[in-house]
Amino acid sequence: MTFSDASLTALRVFREVAERGTLTAAAMALGYTQSAVSRQIASLERAAGTPLLERHHDGVRLTPAGRIVARRASAVIDQIDTTARELAGIPEERATVRLGWFASAGAALVPDALVRLRRTHPGITVVGREGGTPTLVRALRAGTIDLALVASPPPYRPLDAETPALQEQILTDRSLRIAVPADHPLARGEHIDIADLRGQSWIAGTGDDRSLGVWPGLDERPVIAHTVRDWLAKLNLVAAGCGITTIPASLAPACPPGVRVLPVRGGPTETRRLLLARLPGPLPDPVARVAEALRAAAIESARDAND
Repeated sequence: MTFSDASLTALRVFREVAERGTLTAAAMALGYTQSAVSRQIASLERAAGTPLLERHHDGVRLTPAGRIVARRASAVIDQIDTTARELAGIPEERATVRLGWFASAGAALVPDALVRLRRTHPGITVVGREGGTPTLVRALRAGTIDLALVASPPPYRPLDAETPALQEQILTDRSLRIAVPADHPLARGEHIDIADLRGQSWIAGTGDDRSLGVWPGLDERPVIAHTVRDWLAKLNLVAAGCGITTIPASLAPACPPGVRVLPVRGGPTETRRLLLARLPGPLPDPVARVAEALRAAAIESARDAND
């Protein structure tokens, strides 16, 4: 059996496993049983003549051969899907760029960038998806997205330890603020002293983003009132007086009524670096245009937040 004998189904399953990080998650996404996914991976590894995945207690990692197969599989699947659309009479878009972003970027930054892009390059279609950093990095490695917009906290380590290293473009640094109910005692001034954060009830994130929402470096175990993935839900809970949470300064204009956004005084300055990550290699022009629109939107957002 040679790799030319690999089935399209096996390639689709492998791409899903590479992106999801576990056989269980891939099986759920595809509607397969886990044993069916395992059989497809085993058949692909037999065809390749080498292991494509490393099994760990918390999921799987691509081997060097697996990374090659993931890239090639994604290209093959995309070409076959394009052919199917053409045969069905569905016109192909002139250029499509696949973008992934972290949750709060969908509130303002990504829409602003897409408005810019439509004005300057209306022939480019952006297909977007939201996810946590680990999920987006896996999607880049699997070849299912072209660009990943992520937020990185200090000390700004590489997004993963795989090779080849991802190319990371710094868009801007965003300061962190506290969102509090407008009638909260902390909302009375123009800033919040870091000492006054002790004993507060926090609205934190979930999953990949569980630490988001709580001020970094608190010298106590935080009291978590609610864990919420959606940033707008967090802010509505703040407006309802259910706790306080952290947000980037650039999101202040998008807050619902009943919320004040204030800087914290004392302690180190807390920032989050906005990065645009991609696989190394030549950058296609449509992808470069999307990257430039995101950079311009990020710079303008940071400038508005500091005004």
